[in-house]
Amino acid sequence: MPLRLYDTWTRTVREFTPIHPDHVGLYCCGPTVYDHAHIGNLRTYVFEDVLRRALVLNGYNVRHVVNITDVGHLVSDADEGEDKMEKGSRRTGESAWAIAERYTAAFMNDWRALNLLEPALWCRATDHIAEQIDFIAELERNGFTYRTADGVYFDTSRQDDYGYLARLDVAGLQAGKRVAPGEKQRATDFALWKFSPPGATRQMEWDSPWGRGFPGWHIECSAMSAKYLSPWFDIHCGGEDHIPVHHSNEIAQTQARYGTRLANFWMHGHFLLLDAGKMSKSGGDFLRLQTLSERGNDPLAYRYLCLSAHYRSSLRFSEAALDAAQAALDRLRRSYARWPQGGKPDAASVARFKAEVDHDLNLPRALAVLWDVVRSDLPPATRRASVDCFDVVLGLGLADWKDVDTPELPAEIAALADQRERARAAKQWSEADRLRDVMTAAGWLVEDSAGGQVLRLRDQTE
Repeated sequence: MPLRLYDTWTRTVREFTPIHPDHVGLYCCGPTVYDHAHIGNLRTYVFEDVLRRALVLNGYNVRHVVNITDVGHLVSDADEGEDKMEKGSRRTGESAWAIAERYTAAFMNDWRALNLLEPALWCRATDHIAEQIDFIAELERNGFTYRTADGVYFDTSRQDDYGYLARLDVAGLQAGKRVAPGEKQRATDFALWKFSPPGATRQMEWDSPWGRGFPGWHIECSAMSAKYLSPWFDIHCGGEDHIPVHHSNEIAQTQARYGTRLANFWMHGHFLLLDAGKMSKSGGDFLRLQTLSERGNDPLAYRYLCLSAHYRSSLRFSEAALDAAQAALDRLRRSYARWPQGGKPDAASVARFKAEVDHDLNLPRALAVLWDVVRSDLPPATRRASVDCFDVVLGLGLADWKDVDTPELPAEIAALADQRERARAAKQWSEADRLRDVMTAAGWLVEDSAGGQVLRLRDQTE
C-alpha cells in the first residue's frame, strides 16, 4: 500500500509521490519564542515528527527544516498591535534578544523530552533578514506591493485565487473603516515590512530600501523555505490555525514571486482542547510540558496521548486522559522489557501496522495493532522485534527505557510474567494466581498496578 496523506489544498487524501528522487523536502512552522510553548503547540510537533518517521519508514531521505520566529510576529493576525518579541520583553524585563535565546532553549528541552527527531536545519528569522528584504523587493518589482505610513503591504487584489487554501470568502470580508493613509487597503492585505514607530527605537530593527523597521511574520517562511528547500517542495506543515492567514499568505507571496503554491502537500494538525476551548497563550493559563512533569507524568506519556487521536481530529485534554496514557505506556514498557532480544518481527503484524500508518497516519489504529501483538501468543522475542519496528514510527523510546524499580529478570521468570499478563488480560484469574505463586516460590513478589504487574526480589521488600 503506498503512503497516502491528506492535502489541505485539494481537501483529499492522495498518494504521496516525492518531487525529487533523492529527498523529500519537509518544512514545519516552528515556535514564536516570546514565551514557553504550551502542550497544544507541542501536539503539532508530535504529528510532524510522526509524519517524518512515516516518510523514513517508506524509504525516503527527509530534508526537514524548522523555523524559529524571533521577530516580526505581531500580536494580531490583522497586522495590528506590537511584535510579540517586544511584548515578551516588556513582560519579562529582559531584552528581546535575551528572551529569544531563553525560550528557544526551553523549546529545545521540550523537543528532546518528547523524543522528536532533530531537523536537518533550524533557521531563525533574524538570521535571514537579507533574504526577506530581497523577497519583498522582488514582489515590489512584480507589482504586488504598496506602501503606507506604517509599512509595505502585499496587495491581495492582484490574485484571483487568494485564500484558496482556506476557501476564504474574500468578497465577503470587510476591510473596516479606513480613514488614514497608514491603514491597509483591504482586510486580506498583509504586512511585508513594518516601519519602526516615529521617534522610537525598537530592540529588533534593520535598515531596508523602504525605511528602518522589521519584517512581517509571513515573509520569513516563504524566504527560508525557498532558500533551503526550493520554491516548490514536497510538504509544508503547521497547526490548523495557520490555514486562513499565515499559510494563505505564504502561498500568496510565493505565487507572486515564483508562480508556485510553495508545497505539493499542505498538512495541518488539529487543536488540543481543554474544557474551556482551544488552548491559547493569550489567556495566560496554558499548560506546559514541565507542568505535566511536575505532576508526575512522563513527557512520553503525553506523546502517547497524542498518538491516541488522529492528527486531523481535535484531542480533548484532561488529567484522567493523561493518566490513562501513562498507565498504558507503563504497561507497554514493562511488557517490552520482559521480552528477550534476538527475535525476528512478525511480518504480518508489521504489514498491518504499516498499512495503518500509510493511510494518512492513522496512529490510533496502528496502536491497536501494537496492542494486538502485546497480547498475542507470538513468541516473546518475536513480539519484541515487532514492537521495535513499530517504535520507529511511534517514537516512544522503548529500547532506551530502564525500569529502575525492577532488576533484570531471568528468562524463565520473564516468561512466567508474560504468561501471567496474558492470563490476566483474558480474565483467567485462577491461572494468574497460580503463575504468581510459582514466581513467589522462586523468590519474586508480584504486585499489580494500573500500569501492569511489577516484580520485586523478595529481599528488596523485607
